[in-house]
Amino acid sequence: MCFLDIRGRGDTVNASCPNCGNTGLSVFYEAKQAPAHSVLLHRSRIEALEFPKGDIRLGFCRYCGFITNTDFDPGLQNYLTHDYEATQAYSDTFNSFHHNLALRLIDQYGLRGKKVIEIGCGQGEFLNLLCELGENLGVGFDPAYRNGQSGDSPNGRVTLIKDFYSEKYSAYPADLICCKMTLEHIRDTHELVNLVAAATRSQPGTIIFFQVPNAQLVLQELAFWDIYYEHCSYFSSGSLSFLFEKCGFEVIKVSAEYDNQYLMIEARPRNDYTSEVTGSREYLTALERDLVYFRDNHQAAIDGWKQRIQGLWEAGKKVILWGGSSKTVSFLHALNLHDEIRYVVDINPNKHGTFLAGSGQEVVSPAFLKTYEPDMVIVMNPIYKEEIRQMLAEIGIAPEILPLAANPA
Repeated sequence: MCFLDIRGRGDTVNASCPNCGNTGLSVFYEAKQAPAHSVLLHRSRIEALEFPKGDIRLGFCRYCGFITNTDFDPGLQNYLTHDYEATQAYSDTFNSFHHNLALRLIDQYGLRGKKVIEIGCGQGEFLNLLCELGENLGVGFDPAYRNGQSGDSPNGRVTLIKDFYSEKYSAYPADLICCKMTLEHIRDTHELVNLVAAATRSQPGTIIFFQVPNAQLVLQELAFWDIYYEHCSYFSSGSLSFLFEKCGFEVIKVSAEYDNQYLMIEARPRNDYTSEVTGSREYLTALERDLVYFRDNHQAAIDGWKQRIQGLWEAGKKVILWGGSSKTVSFLHALNLHDEIRYVVDINPNKHGTFLAGSGQEVVSPAFLKTYEPDMVIVMNPIYKEEIRQMLAEIGIAPEILPLAANPA
């Protein structure tokens, strides 16, 4: 198999890949002193500016294609605070996606009157959908669950446990185990998936569903704003399949959804358990090509955005970012912008009046824009462009709308 040389810049870290165990990771991207969390609520600008930081140093495994932050320090992470705010449930666009995804899983796998477990369930939005639409019973695990130590949904179908999923919960029976947007936060990816595999060996009919960000899209679109400290693990479809096969699962399907932003893997326990991966690794050639492209061009994308925003600021234009999320924190950190952008808007009312980690911009409501009257709104996730356009029209303003992309023109 032919590989491109990604070692032209950076170096090789003598560390084991958390995905496959092989040694030697090729570093291709670094970001110094990034905010250690980007979705915690900061009640003052000083608190936001002084929030702990850590280095990002992405290493690529040439054996399985996994990407990891080799400098990641889990001690900087705090999922036990009530100020952890990561819900996307205030968006109609996202809720429609969630609803359709839940229905598809229910219909495809006959999940009616069944038992469902969700690892990293947040506040239980998706788990509640699965249980209400399919009349299922669910148990969710998440250390960032806010309402006390545990809780039941009003309909009695869902129990939420404020804790990490671990071996002490492995005896819970399940017809579906799902885990959405959590595995990328786990450094030892093999450990978590192997835990799920061990829990399901006596339940061969269990369906496994995981969702993670699509790292290959990040590379192809030079999306430096999608690299942030909480995400210590980055998957392509190939490295995701590799991990599940290595942990003893039969991969049913891997797909890219939500404008290719999310990778979805559906799997089941194999009857003939083995940790040997027999599938082809031809995906590595295209993945390395994308990685080289990102390595060689991401700085130009950063510089282009910085020049565009500074030029608007110097011309007296007011620019606002739509989305008080991790993308925004990473974007502002990479560009090292502060005064050029004063406010960030978000539809989540829990974020209003808080401040972004690292750069300190205040998060405001959409209604604030009526009096602020920005000249340009940069949409941090283009999938929400039309939803945002409608909101701006309802407010009665018509600024230029610029979806985030590698080229700011």
